[in-house]
Amino acid sequence: MSSGGKKLMNNAKDIVTEFIEGLVETYPGLQYLDGFPSVKVVLRADISPGTYEKVAIISGGGSGHEPAHAGYVGAGMLTAAICGDIFSSPPANSVVAGIRAVTGCHGCLLVVTNYTGDRLNFGLAVEQAKSEGYKVEMVIVGDDCALPPPRGIAGRRGLAGTILVNKVAGAAAEAGLCLADVAAEARRAAEMVGTMGVALSLCTLPGQVTSDRLGPGKMELGLGIAAPVFQVLASLSELMS
Repeated sequence: MSSGGKKLMNNAKDIVTEFIEGLVETYPGLQYLDGFPSVKVVLRADISPGTYEKVAIISGGGSGHEPAHAGYVGAGMLTAAICGDIFSSPPANSVVAGIRAVTGCHGCLLVVTNYTGDRLNFGLAVEQAKSEGYKVEMVIVGDDCALPPPRGIAGRRGLAGTILVNKVAGAAAEAGLCLADVAAEARRAAEMVGTMGVALSLCTLPGQVTSDRLGPGKMELGLGIAAPVFQVLASLSELMS
């Protein structure tokens, strides 16, 4: 049977907004963009697009995987993070707002996980930003080792390896590399990293019940960060023997 997950929260509909508010209150080096909470963008408080002399690094995606992505905003890593609702890609207009807020004359790089919604909305935002005169590059991360490269139309999903790509891109930007070189470093990191998703228990969406498909002594291999497109149910005792 299914059961309800226990969480400390006020209202499931406000959980992303309150997470961002708490993050910004806790860390003075962060701020959220004008238009919050309709536009959920967390950015460095010390950045001004008119004076920023380095490549800006932007990432983002659906919430529910904290500390990703807002928790990675800071010097030497992300300049801004675009937050969607739980397990939902942020809308293109929020991505465009984030680009405008942090991108100076050296341009910006978007690090995007390989999911259809993220690729679509971030891709639309890139085209809009380029039409406004911004220099923008995008790197897609698909580090999922559970799927062979040609599987499906979308290909391998982006998983935890995105964190390392963010760090490589952020370090390259902090070192003063140009946009083309920062993008090249990030693409090389994305090509080399691999991740296998493993779960011993199931996640619980705020306000919903927990599924019982994973019984005692079982684990799942090959999960994505949201919908499990491909996974194998395995016995813990067999794996440990």
